[in-house]
Amino acid sequence: MIPDTAQVPAADQTLRVLSFLARQRGPVAARTIADSLEIPRSSLYHLLAAMAAHGFVVHLESERRWGLGAAAFELAGGYARQQPLARLGRPLVASLADHAGENAHLAVMIGRDVLYIVEERAPRRPALVTDVGVRLPAHLTATGRAMLALLPREQVRALYPDAAAFADRTGRGPRRPGELREVLRAVRAEGLATEDGEVTLGLRSVAVAVRDHTGWPAAALAVTWPEDSGRDGAEVALLVGDAAADLTRRLYGAQ
Repeated sequence: MIPDTAQVPAADQTLRVLSFLARQRGPVAARTIADSLEIPRSSLYHLLAAMAAHGFVVHLESERRWGLGAAAFELAGGYARQQPLARLGRPLVASLADHAGENAHLAVMIGRDVLYIVEERAPRRPALVTDVGVRLPAHLTATGRAMLALLPREQVRALYPDAAAFADRTGRGPRRPGELREVLRAVRAEGLATEDGEVTLGLRSVAVAVRDHTGWPAAALAVTWPEDSGRDGAEVALLVGDAAADLTRRLYGAQ
């Protein structure tokens, strides 16, 4: 039986706020939330403060706007691991690995990390660190960059406010917000993301994001191969792009 929401008004309003933010293309002002949901502004600020303390929302002070926080991504990642994303993605990742002849994987974003939920290893190819359940810094991975490039710039600034937010694995990759902005600008221009030895020396990757019905990055597909294999990166990128488009159609229909 569904409980009467009048018995739990704060819980009801909290869930309504989270659902509202999830439908937006980017962070919004508190006044917009209050007016849209008909919640008294004083009550809304108390709700937002509590949600921010638990990481479900983030306040962008310079913009005076509110957006979803890392904990909300955690919930989205948990749903993805248990439901259609992994199930529908698994055969596509297997097919991608077969056609490319290289390792392929599917990842979702959780805060500043990517979480790998499906991986398919090609014959006679080395094992990768991108095993199922592994997390890696999003700004270093092709999958993470593909998803970060689709987030509102304010959201990226909130995730990477300063140099302390940038983890390092091989000495390569962006280490400051300005460097990450340049990387993401290139991803948006090309429609795909790459990385070269920033996760593991000697390995390259190309990734394309899977967008939901609002254009939000739900996941990303990628292929990884040894840099000395002589592979044509453009050819691999076409295969990854086709697979990402196929998964998008299966999840959300024609867009």
